[in-house]
Amino acid sequence: MTDSRAFCPRCGDSIETPLDVREARRGDAALCDDCYFEEFELINAPDRVQVLVCATCGAVHRGNRWIDIGAEDYTDVAIDEVTEALAVHIDVDEFSWQVEPEQVDETTIRMHCYFTGLVGEEPVEEQVTVPVKISRQTCQRCGRISGDYYASIVQLRGVDRTPTAEEISRTKEIANEVVAEMEATGDRDAFVTEMTENDDGLNIRLSTNKIGMKVSQRVVDEFGGHFTDAETLVTEDSDGNEVYRVTYAIRLPPYRPGHVIDPKEDDEGPVLVTSARGNLKGTYLTTGERYEASYEDGDSPDARRLGSIEDGEETTLVTVEDDHAVQVLDPETYRANTISRPDYLDPDAETVIVLKSRAGLHVLPEDGRGRQTADE
Repeated sequence: MTDSRAFCPRCGDSIETPLDVREARRGDAALCDDCYFEEFELINAPDRVQVLVCATCGAVHRGNRWIDIGAEDYTDVAIDEVTEALAVHIDVDEFSWQVEPEQVDETTIRMHCYFTGLVGEEPVEEQVTVPVKISRQTCQRCGRISGDYYASIVQLRGVDRTPTAEEISRTKEIANEVVAEMEATGDRDAFVTEMTENDDGLNIRLSTNKIGMKVSQRVVDEFGGHFTDAETLVTEDSDGNEVYRVTYAIRLPPYRPGHVIDPKEDDEGPVLVTSARGNLKGTYLTTGERYEASYEDGDSPDARRLGSIEDGEETTLVTVEDDHAVQVLDPETYRANTISRPDYLDPDAETVIVLKSRAGLHVLPEDGRGRQTADE
């Protein structure tokens, strides 16, 4: 009778189950349980783990990049790094572990790790201690910020005028919004280097050309006007590629919402500008009807600037003469004047806001806008 039992190649004892699962996994002859577990290592843990942390922003270096985690306590970071460094034996079917961190000092944490698992039906356990060293450096982003690095400049200017305080303030908000949006997507290269106001408007230095483009597009979308870009070669990178700095020059339209102008292309009277995006749009102060500049004129029709909504003064509405005329008191001479009646005027009102200019006396809409168009 043939004996089909296998023998342990190390100690020579017989093995009752020659086709042991360990044989298939290891790819060689199976050992007996005693010899197998004698050399068995449940876990392969490093002798030490180092964690690089940015001393300025607290980002953690993982792989080849820095990651923002917003942590003040790096114990969880240490646990994650140790977890990544552990290797579990291939024969373990069920595995669990616990960890007890021990803060040795500000830069050292001892991770006392307890592991359990099953190999076939045999329970196994192991305990190891992994020191974690916290090292502080400066990430590329913080290094660039401290060095006033920038790759693009956005210049906010106006055509034949200076940008208003509101336009400057809103442009600053747009720049910060764009940076925040890009940071939210994980872009660590996004930041505002500097914002400076001058007699001509606003200059913004930004960390990338992409941000400069986005800011310029969004400002023009909101206020109208246009922008141009110009490249300047500043250096070469480590691979010999040319590095350019781009200046985006925004030119706001000569007329902004709230300006009152007298277009020279018609004789319909003054217009309150309500939008400078695309073709300039507004409301005739004589009738309240909609005005829109021609395609050729765009946002800069040939016109005289008469004033703005801020120049309006309150005066008495004396009487409504008919559908086209009213009498109001001149706010300077207090004499009654018959002027055009726009359709936005409330005939039951006791007072109205008027603008006195070289084009005469005209009633302004109380809301400062008058008739609005669909795209406003």
